[in-house]
Amino acid sequence: MKSKTVGLVPTMGALHSGHMSLVKRASAENNLVVVSIFVNPTQFDNKSDLEKYPRFLEKDLETLKKVNSEVIVFTPSVEEIYANNINAQKFDYDGLEHEMEGKFRNGHFDGVGTIVKQLLEIVDPHKAYFGEKDYQQLLIIKKLVEKNHIPVEIVGCPIERENNGLAMSSRNERLPSETRKKASFIFKTLLEAKEKFGTESALDVTNWIKEKFKQEPLFDLEYIEIANADTLEPIERKRDNEKYRAFIAVYADSVRLIDNIALN
Repeated sequence: MKSKTVGLVPTMGALHSGHMSLVKRASAENNLVVVSIFVNPTQFDNKSDLEKYPRFLEKDLETLKKVNSEVIVFTPSVEEIYANNINAQKFDYDGLEHEMEGKFRNGHFDGVGTIVKQLLEIVDPHKAYFGEKDYQQLLIIKKLVEKNHIPVEIVGCPIERENNGLAMSSRNERLPSETRKKASFIFKTLLEAKEKFGTESALDVTNWIKEKFKQEPLFDLEYIEIANADTLEPIERKRDNEKYRAFIAVYADSVRLIDNIALN
């Protein structure tokens, strides 16, 4: 397929406007676009979360057709990807995997690396597109490509948000409507934190966010981390020539939501 430029958009389905923004960008930059839809079992550390993950294949196919009628949709079965061995490969991402999500989701990034590496090898695209909502995953995939010498450009795309600011995610479909409205609190808090970061220390901003969430019983804060945007290492003190992001994971009605924001 290298005679034409090919763009790959890997997804787990339950497609929303965030996914469509990736498909639109891939369509604008390539002759052919492949969208994979595969709920990858090896990146779930929670069996219940895997079972409850939303699956709307027919609806997804209709949604894709409206954006790009010529998109190629790849929907492999678990057997096709893993045969009789549903286990993740082990990967070394130079420490990126040990921060944030890596601390709370055992083996998650091994599962991500296993499926993404396979998809890149099967589709052999020129470019592959990933959203910045999963910013840590984006950096890890770039590291995977670099260390395995895979000839593809990994393209990060901005976070798409619902009207209230909630980062778009397939998991949002599992939220009760009232909780989904109130989840605007997460992004509003990150925006306020960004303002505070200009004049206050990272520790003070982190503690302020923790206090804000203590006052919101609807949300259970799993972590808030302010880290270097390139290495994901937690900040010790601000340096003028470094970029920082705030990363957050929250439970709302047992649904796990993540978000992040550039701070400078």
